[in-house]
Formats: sequence, C-alpha cells, structure tokens
Amino acid sequence: MKKQFYLTREGVTELKSELETLISQRGPIAERIKTAREFGDLSENAEYSSARQEQERVESRISEIEHILLNVEVIKKPNGDNKVQLGSVVTLKNHDTKKFQVVGTVEADPLNGKISDESPIGQALLGKKLGDDVEIKTPAETHQYKIIDIA
Repeated sequence: MKKQFYLTREGVTELKSELETLISQRGPIAERIKTAREFGDLSENAEYSSARQEQERVESRISEIEHILLNVEVIKKPNGDNKVQLGSVVTLKNHDTKKFQVVGTVEADPLNGKISDESPIGQALLGKKLGDDVEIKTPAETHQYKIIDIA
C-alpha cells in the first residue's frame, strides 16, 4: 500500500531545495572517493571509508526525498469552517498562549510550533472547533486549553 505524505507548499519547497543541494554534492563526494582510492590499500584508508559513508548517507536521503515527493499531497489552506484540520494554525490559551500548526509527519518540527497530525497534541486538536476545550496529555502532565483562534 502506497503511503501518502502530507506537506504544506513551503514543506515541498524546502524538500526540493534540500534535494537539489544533495544532488550537487554527488560530484565532490565522487571526487573525494577517487582521490582516496589513489592512496592505496582501501581496507585501512580512513579517508576512503569516510567518503563512502558520506556517499551512502547522501544517496539514502536523496532516495527518501524522491519517494516523499512522488507520494506527496499538498495540504490545502483550511477552508475557514472554524474546525481544526491539517494545515490549521491553532492558538490555545490557559495560563499562557501557545500557537501550533498541524502538519504531516514529514514536516513536523515541535520546537518551531509545527506538530504532526499523528502526534498526541495533533490528535487532540483535529476536529475541534473555535471555543472548544481540549485536553493535551504529555508524558509529564495533562493540560486543559481553550481554542481561541483557528487560522
């Protein structure tokens, strides 16, 4: 079964940019491997091993990004029905105010306010409406919030 990846337009742009950067690294890495090969015995050649590991890492990431881009569904802007959905930016209030954007797992970055739709916070928010109370459970504790804005 083919897995769909949900990304915002910005997320797709970032992945394409990363892909271009990685592809541009292929030549220099191949050159490092060629130069290291000329040093002789490959079994004890740290430079060769390092270059090969870098090549494997880059090729693996290129393959991963290409797979994601082939199976991506761009998140459309929320239609303004005041219901939390993929792509919504949600503002929550209790003692303080928190703002999250609900995104797909590939694009999730909790430290920058982008939470996965599959995370406990994302799951708690999806489908809620403006003014709803939401209970967010974290490993350390449980918090009650009120949804004060959905964009």
